[in-house]
Amino acid sequence: MIGERIERARLASGLSLRGLADAIGVSHTMVAKYEKNQATPPSQVLILLAKVLGVRVEYFFRQVEVHLEGVEYRKRTTLRAGDKKKILADAEDQLERWVTLEQFLPQAWALEFRVPNEVPERIEAADDIEAAALAVRNVWQLGHNPIPDLIDTLEEQGLRVLTIDGDIPQKFDGFSAHYDSNPVVVVDKKWTGDRQRFTLAHELGHLILHGRLGPELDEEKACNRFAGAFLAPRDVVLKTLGENRHWLEFQELALLKQEYGLSLAAWIYRCSDLGIINQTTTKELWRIFRVRGWHKKEPGKPYPNEKTRLFQQRVYRALAEELIGEAKAAELLGITLRELQQCRHMECASDAADQ
Repeated sequence: MIGERIERARLASGLSLRGLADAIGVSHTMVAKYEKNQATPPSQVLILLAKVLGVRVEYFFRQVEVHLEGVEYRKRTTLRAGDKKKILADAEDQLERWVTLEQFLPQAWALEFRVPNEVPERIEAADDIEAAALAVRNVWQLGHNPIPDLIDTLEEQGLRVLTIDGDIPQKFDGFSAHYDSNPVVVVDKKWTGDRQRFTLAHELGHLILHGRLGPELDEEKACNRFAGAFLAPRDVVLKTLGENRHWLEFQELALLKQEYGLSLAAWIYRCSDLGIINQTTTKELWRIFRVRGWHKKEPGKPYPNEKTRLFQQRVYRALAEELIGEAKAAELLGITLRELQQCRHMECASDAADQ
């Protein structure tokens, strides 16, 4: 078990066998033996491993082991095998901490994701996709207004959302997977909020639409349409922008971006999908968009990043209700006992850094 833990932490950190060996002062052959459980690292080496890999020593003795299944990357063609291993190892470690925490929690705290019964069984056209997105919003009692915190909304419905540091040369938006039949969505924590939100809504689309689409519909394109419809419902868009426009002001779209957390590019797609602008106008908007380099970095103030809060909130609730102790809470949060105690006194180092 310790060997698997070392390998996973090494992959999550992006280190090679030789890189880890150099960092802890042993041969790469010995590290390989550790990972294959052919040798057990002594306590002083475990302490070094924990420091280099950014984990607590308790991590190596964690009893829960999680393996994600059915992993589907949004941009799978741009990721190398090593990149995927790093991302997957990080996600599985976070999920293991969730599962470990749940062993201490009462069943009443459990959340289970369900596709609303109101979603049509067969989706044959774009209008059906719009209807499916609206059905989800209605059942979840979201109304038609902008969703201020999408991760919080999804987690309230039992969808496990993980944010990771996909700091790799290739682009990584996110992926969806399952653990023990429970859906999991992973997004890069460094992307702007509008990009995170579209990825989250797109992955929600896969969960909602999979197995329901007619043969004429491509699932990726359908999920893009679902994402736009879920974040900006058709009736609100038509009321806000009008049903027929000859042109759209980019500043107009920038204001809507800050309101709905939907990028300028996504707004152009949304208006084109709904027939608000014709193909000629759409092509001209895209031409200007690319000439100005906005397809690489959009102008204006970035939309704030989405953040996961439920896991931390549950850890502190479990701590307050004496379901776990400080040592376990610190382990689950991936911080030192001293850092946990500082946070309990409202003196978290991360809070100071944000100010």
